[in-house]
Amino acid sequence: MIGRFALTRLKYRVAGGFAILLLLFLALIVAHFVVTERQRLRHEAHVQRVEFVRDTNRAVLQHLTDAETGVRGFQLTGETAFLEPWISGRAGAFGALQRLDADPLDAGTARLVTVERQAADRWLYGYAIPIVNAGVADADAARAARGKDLFDHIRTANADVLAAVEDYEQRVGRRERTGAQLAALLFAGLAALVVAAGAGLAMLHQRHLLLPLEHLRLTLRRLADGDLSARAVPAGPGELRAVAGTLNDLAAETERLITAEQARVARAELRQAVTALLQEENSDPAAVGRRFTGMLATTLDADAAYSRITIRAGEPIEAHWPEHAPPLDPAIAEQARSCAPGSSLEPAGAPGALVIPLSGDAGCAPGLICLLRPARPEWSPEERRLLIGLGREIDHAARQERLRLRQERLINELRMLDEQKDVFVATVTHELRTPLTSILGYSEMLVEDDGHAAGLSPVQRRGIEAIRRNAHRLRDTVADLLLLDGGGERTGAEAVPVDLARLAGEAHAALRTAALAKDLVYELVTEPAWVRGDAVQLERAVHNLLDNAIKFTRPGGRLECRLTATGDRAVVTVTDTGIGIPADDLPGLFTPFHRAANAMDQAVQGNGLGLAIVRTIVNDHGGTVTARSELGRGSTFTMTLPLIRAQAQSVAAPSRSGHA
Repeated sequence: MIGRFALTRLKYRVAGGFAILLLLFLALIVAHFVVTERQRLRHEAHVQRVEFVRDTNRAVLQHLTDAETGVRGFQLTGETAFLEPWISGRAGAFGALQRLDADPLDAGTARLVTVERQAADRWLYGYAIPIVNAGVADADAARAARGKDLFDHIRTANADVLAAVEDYEQRVGRRERTGAQLAALLFAGLAALVVAAGAGLAMLHQRHLLLPLEHLRLTLRRLADGDLSARAVPAGPGELRAVAGTLNDLAAETERLITAEQARVARAELRQAVTALLQEENSDPAAVGRRFTGMLATTLDADAAYSRITIRAGEPIEAHWPEHAPPLDPAIAEQARSCAPGSSLEPAGAPGALVIPLSGDAGCAPGLICLLRPARPEWSPEERRLLIGLGREIDHAARQERLRLRQERLINELRMLDEQKDVFVATVTHELRTPLTSILGYSEMLVEDDGHAAGLSPVQRRGIEAIRRNAHRLRDTVADLLLLDGGGERTGAEAVPVDLARLAGEAHAALRTAALAKDLVYELVTEPAWVRGDAVQLERAVHNLLDNAIKFTRPGGRLECRLTATGDRAVVTVTDTGIGIPADDLPGLFTPFHRAANAMDQAVQGNGLGLAIVRTIVNDHGGTVTARSELGRGSTFTMTLPLIRAQAQSVAAPSRSGHA
């Protein structure tokens, strides 16, 4: 009786302990499932937010790139067709910026988005809108350079936002991994306690509990080792059978979740692989199309995949997988044309087919991506989002390639125009020099002996003198064109030590009559300064600066030419009190044929070559020339050249000459 009572008490004690063990085990399972599910949902939410911000930030740069391309095209050509990408790009970029402002990842990202918006505003109002509002082509290189600099700031700000997104993603990833590790450690500890309790109960209940629990332990070990197909065979008491069933359910759910996560990771890797593939340089578009089509089909378990993209007008690139796949049904392609890019379509009459339309442009027909999966016709939202995102990436890459090809074509056309310009200048100058030589020769013969030969009348002599004067002027213009057109191929006198002070004095004296005619205060201040170069060309540079100053200085004004030796540089400064130069004209002042707006308004004669000649000569001698001016108050031109040691030249006090 006592033994039976003890056995009964032991039975109840073991049963109670087993019940407690089962409750703990079930609690562990539920808690693990809940924690895992919450971690998964939180991870997906973070991933979706990060992907949204990343894609939106990329869209900002893409839209602004489209707008910038349109503005540059309009600036160069003046064609209004380039304004279409400008309008759509501007609207798309600021729409994307508004979406970023509405949901930034953190305070740092929000601040960088604000910086990016400010950079876009500076580019828009500082460059793009003035170009568009001007309504005509503008070849101003300085303005184009400023526009490029402002747009580089946009790229930098965009890259900073992207870096902040990557940093946020890494921080969140580390935090999630830490949480997952802690949860895994916690559940591992609880599982160890449950196993220990089960082992104790197994010893109390001996074989009818030990073997089933051992089987459960082995099943858990197999699951822990990665064998997701492991399942427990129900055996023993009902409680153990229930545990085995629950364990099997947990294993099945774990296998489902891990399989889903592996599929998600595979899709993410597919996105990265396709992006990397599209970014490969010097790759064959047809080969790229075949490779990413195969990637899509393999990752999404499709029976067949098709792609069609047009890079060059009239030359669509078509690819399919596998190689023996039949041609794409024309009805599917026809239905795809009615669907807007950036969406998905399940064409009628083709179970398991999913089509992602791709955009086209002028001369390039729209494309598509089509996957066929009749065995599993249902496409999940994640798969749709993946394909739509990849479609956007492919669209972007195709647009970039089209733009690159168009830019190459434009560059080739510009190169041809430049070569034709060179040929034109060479031809014109050659054809002008021969008749000019004859004109000058015969006119000089007519005015020999002070113009008294051949019985010329005063009117005839004045006419011949006008012919000679204008022929000389035309000959100088031809010489200027030849000098500018020759570039680095110019040849001249051998570089020798040159007394720059003497050259400045000669140029100053040569123009004294012109200065006196305008009643100018005409001063020259020089110091000993020797440079190495071509004396004729250097005198021409100083002469052009002085002639330019006299031409643009009003009667009664003041003009000073000053030569100083500072360190290892000789500095020639020409200062006048003339009409000045508008600030907008200063950047292009030394380019050929450039004339300031106020000079043209006041009908000041000139061909726009004088300062370009100065820059060419100074550059050939290793120097620099700059200008600063105040409108209405005068200008200062500064020419610097490398000094050399004076040869047999004694140091003298500065010399001054002038006229008041």
